[in-house]
Amino acid sequence: MDEIITIDLFGEEFRFRPDGEVKHPGQIAKHLEAYIKKSQDLLKNDSGPRNKLIILLLAAMNLAKDHQELQMQHDELQQMVDHKISTLIYKIEKGLDTPNQ
Repeated sequence: MDEIITIDLFGEEFRFRPDGEVKHPGQIAKHLEAYIKKSQDLLKNDSGPRNKLIILLLAAMNLAKDHQELQMQHDELQQMVDHKISTLIYKIEKGLDTPNQ
């Protein structure tokens, strides 16, 4: 993948070439910018270097929190699916074991 992605942070552009395994890197960059913008809006009174670090840290923490919540939801869904599959297998096996009338 030869695509170069640009992320604008605090009016400065950063460019990078994503790993070939990354799907939709442009969307990922926009998603990151949205998290940074939300964090920046909370601290818009001061744009000093210290606040830039705080904004990036806040954005990273929010991303990590959302990732953890999604992971937990995924795990719960996986457990539910596994349970339903087990129940269906049990019912199918039990149905096959009963003699036809």
